[in-house]
Amino acid sequence: MRDAIKIFVGNVDDRTTQEELTELFQKYGLVVSCAVMKQYAFIHMRASDSATKAIEELNGRELHGKKLVVELSKPRPQNTWKIFIGNVGSDCEASELRALFETYGKVVECDVVKALEDRGAPCF
Repeated sequence: MRDAIKIFVGNVDDRTTQEELTELFQKYGLVVSCAVMKQYAFIHMRASDSATKAIEELNGRELHGKKLVVELSKPRPQNTWKIFIGNVGSDCEASELRALFETYGKVVECDVVKALEDRGAPCF
Protein backbone atom coordinates (compact mmCIF):
# COMPACT_ATOMS: atom_id res chain seq x y z
CA MET A 1 0.00 0.00 0.00
CA ARG A 2 3.01 2.25 -0.30
CA ASP A 3 1.57 4.34 -3.11
CA ALA A 4 -2.06 4.22 -1.99
CA ILE A 5 -3.90 7.38 -0.95
CA LYS A 6 -5.33 7.14 2.58
CA ILE A 7 -8.78 8.64 3.12
CA PHE A 8 -10.42 9.25 6.50
CA VAL A 9 -14.18 8.66 6.73
CA GLY A 10 -15.80 10.06 9.87
CA ASN A 11 -19.32 10.00 11.34
CA VAL A 12 -19.79 6.38 10.27
CA ASP A 13 -22.92 4.66 11.56
CA ASP A 14 -22.43 1.43 13.55
CA ARG A 15 -24.38 -0.52 10.90
CA THR A 16 -21.94 0.39 8.13
CA THR A 17 -19.92 -2.56 6.82
CA GLN A 18 -16.54 -2.79 5.16
CA GLU A 19 -18.17 -4.20 2.04
CA GLU A 20 -20.66 -1.34 1.90
CA LEU A 21 -17.95 1.36 2.08
CA THR A 22 -15.72 -0.46 -0.38
CA GLU A 23 -18.58 -0.63 -2.88
CA LEU A 24 -19.36 3.06 -2.36
CA PHE A 25 -15.75 4.15 -2.97
CA GLN A 26 -15.09 1.74 -5.85
CA LYS A 27 -17.40 3.84 -8.02
CA TYR A 28 -14.53 6.35 -8.14
CA GLY A 29 -11.55 4.01 -8.56
CA LEU A 30 -9.65 1.03 -7.22
CA VAL A 31 -9.98 0.53 -3.46
CA VAL A 32 -6.86 -1.18 -2.14
CA SER A 33 -8.21 -1.67 1.40
CA CYS A 34 -10.98 -0.60 3.75
CA ALA A 35 -10.96 -0.72 7.55
CA VAL A 36 -14.10 0.19 9.47
CA MET A 37 -13.67 1.05 13.15
CA LYS A 38 -16.41 2.11 15.54
CA GLN A 39 -17.49 5.49 14.11
CA TYR A 40 -14.86 6.02 11.45
CA ALA A 41 -13.06 4.20 8.67
CA PHE A 42 -9.95 4.37 6.53
CA ILE A 43 -10.06 3.76 2.80
CA HIS A 44 -6.91 3.31 0.72
CA MET A 45 -7.32 4.09 -2.98
CA ARG A 46 -4.74 3.45 -5.69
CA ALA A 47 -4.89 6.73 -7.63
CA SER A 48 -4.86 10.27 -6.26
CA ASP A 49 -7.34 11.52 -8.89
CA SER A 50 -9.77 8.77 -7.85
CA ALA A 51 -9.31 9.66 -4.18
CA THR A 52 -9.85 13.36 -4.88
CA LYS A 53 -13.05 12.63 -6.82
CA ALA A 54 -14.34 10.31 -4.08
CA ILE A 55 -13.67 12.96 -1.41
CA GLU A 56 -15.45 15.66 -3.45
CA GLU A 57 -18.47 13.47 -4.17
CA LEU A 58 -18.85 11.62 -0.86
CA ASN A 59 -18.08 14.28 1.75
CA GLY A 60 -21.41 15.19 3.31
CA ARG A 61 -23.23 12.29 1.69
CA GLU A 62 -25.79 10.63 3.94
CA LEU A 63 -25.38 6.95 4.81
CA HIS A 64 -27.67 5.23 7.35
CA GLY A 65 -29.00 8.64 8.39
CA LYS A 66 -25.57 10.20 9.07
CA LYS A 67 -23.63 12.66 6.93
CA LEU A 68 -20.18 11.23 6.21
CA VAL A 69 -17.05 13.31 6.74
CA VAL A 70 -14.66 12.31 3.96
CA GLU A 71 -11.19 13.86 3.74
CA LEU A 72 -7.55 13.00 3.17
CA SER A 73 -6.14 11.28 6.20
CA LYS A 74 -3.78 13.45 8.21
CA PRO A 75 -0.54 11.85 9.38
CA ARG A 76 -0.03 11.17 13.07
CA PRO A 77 1.97 13.89 14.86
CA GLN A 78 5.72 13.35 15.01
CA ASN A 79 7.20 11.69 18.07
CA THR A 80 4.07 9.64 18.73
CA TRP A 81 3.70 5.86 18.77
CA LYS A 82 0.79 3.59 18.06
CA ILE A 83 0.37 0.81 20.61
CA PHE A 84 -1.84 -2.24 20.08
CA ILE A 85 -3.57 -3.60 23.19
CA GLY A 86 -5.11 -7.03 22.60
CA ASN A 87 -7.76 -9.10 24.36
CA VAL A 88 -9.78 -6.07 25.45
CA GLY A 89 -13.25 -6.96 26.74
CA SER A 90 -16.52 -5.82 25.20
CA ASP A 91 -17.33 -3.62 28.21
CA CYS A 92 -14.09 -1.66 27.92
CA GLU A 93 -14.45 1.94 26.72
CA ALA A 94 -11.79 4.08 25.07
CA SER A 95 -12.06 6.57 27.95
CA GLU A 96 -10.96 3.85 30.41
CA LEU A 97 -7.88 2.97 28.37
CA ARG A 98 -7.09 6.63 27.80
CA ALA A 99 -7.20 7.33 31.55
CA LEU A 100 -4.96 4.35 32.25
CA PHE A 101 -2.33 5.36 29.69
CA GLU A 102 -2.44 9.09 30.47
CA THR A 103 -0.71 8.30 33.77
CA TYR A 104 2.38 7.72 31.55
CA GLY A 105 2.01 10.74 29.24
CA LYS A 106 -0.21 12.50 26.73
CA VAL A 107 -2.53 10.25 24.71
CA VAL A 108 -3.09 11.64 21.20
CA GLU A 109 -5.67 9.07 20.10
CA CYS A 110 -7.39 6.10 21.73
CA ASP A 111 -9.83 3.73 20.05
CA VAL A 112 -11.35 0.42 21.04
CA VAL A 113 -12.06 -1.75 18.00
CA LYS A 114 -14.78 -4.26 18.81
CA ALA A 115 -14.41 -7.77 17.37
CA LEU A 116 -17.31 -9.32 15.52
CA GLU A 117 -17.33 -12.18 18.01
CA ASP A 118 -16.51 -10.82 21.46
CA ARG A 119 -15.50 -13.20 24.21
CA GLY A 120 -16.46 -10.89 27.08
CA ALA A 121 -13.04 -10.51 28.71
CA PRO A 122 -12.76 -7.74 31.33
CA CYS A 123 -11.23 -4.40 30.38
CA PHE A 124 -8.25 -4.72 32.74
